[in-house]
Amino acid sequence: MALTGSTGALGGLVAPALVDLDPLLLVRDASRAPALGLEVRVADYADEASAVAALQGVDLLLMVSGAEAQDRRDQHRRFIRAAATAGVGHVVYTSFAGAAADATFTLGRDHHDAEQALRESGMRWTFLRDNFYADVLPFFADRSGAIRGPAGEGRVAAVARADVADAVVAVLRDPAAHAGATYTLTGPEALTLAEVATRAGAVLGRDLRFEDETVEEAYASRRAAYDAEDWQLDAWVSTYTAIRDGSVAEVTDDVRRLTGHSARSLEDALRG
Repeated sequence: MALTGSTGALGGLVAPALVDLDPLLLVRDASRAPALGLEVRVADYADEASAVAALQGVDLLLMVSGAEAQDRRDQHRRFIRAAATAGVGHVVYTSFAGAAADATFTLGRDHHDAEQALRESGMRWTFLRDNFYADVLPFFADRSGAIRGPAGEGRVAAVARADVADAVVAVLRDPAAHAGATYTLTGPEALTLAEVATRAGAVLGRDLRFEDETVEEAYASRRAAYDAEDWQLDAWVSTYTAIRDGSVAEVTDDVRRLTGHSARSLEDALRG
């Protein structure tokens, strides 16, 4: 078994929970690998040759989706080709709720492309489509405590990152039972951003509020504040429009089905 993402927030929860299975850690920078007494190999999604070499002898692979980038689709496809070339048998991929070619959330389209590449690869696959992270949403707020974006009264079934990690661990411990399966990982309820602000503020001790914007205002405010490319602006703004149009409102029971415990509430996610 090989794990990517162990230096990140999600993979950093998964790797320690699987130490007993002696997984291999694939990282871009060996100096940042967690000190778990596990074998570490260096590979980069964008470097197909290095990935083929690093994946030799691996049958089961956790592929945590790569960092946001304009060429992320190409990076994902390079790594998937490398896995197939190296003889990997089963890839567990962290995708996004509602991944589709026409997903409102533009980065959901990247995830759809990776899913398609895996379907066509000849390898077995399992897709874990997580919603937006409940423990991240409150930190969209600016210094004044305002979460601003064109989300309107739309709802989001945000999931605790810890629940996604628990689901990943459950699948990796019994991969054959989940081959060819797609799971949508959500929290226990769908909340408006106004509700997120009120409830998260109570936990964090901050005066948080939601302020709706038009799409035009959202682009203008972000262009003024950040030196960002169009694809990044599209991703930021579509986070809110995906909430507004209901794309991320579905609540599922997949966290409980996989982990045996109920999905954490917003408050539980923030308390850790």
